[in-house]
Amino acid sequence: MKARIIVTLKTGVLDPQGKAIEAALKSFGIDSVGGVRQGKVFDLDVEAADRAAAEATLKSACDKLLANTVVENYTIEIA
Repeated sequence: MKARIIVTLKTGVLDPQGKAIEAALKSFGIDSVGGVRQGKVFDLDVEAADRAAAEATLKSACDKLLANTVVENYTIEIA
């Protein structure tokens, strides 16, 4: 199965990289963009008996490695 995991910072967590991206966009004359927040996307192939098993495997991967659940949220999409 194909899966995508999207990891984003939790609301209220400072995002210096997002601020740097926003400043860079403004320096390129793109002034209508604001509130930039950066994140990560992981595209994976997962072998599992069914969708529930795949989701459990991916949740484990997120909790153990792919996301810092103290400051990040994640969503799992399975195609």
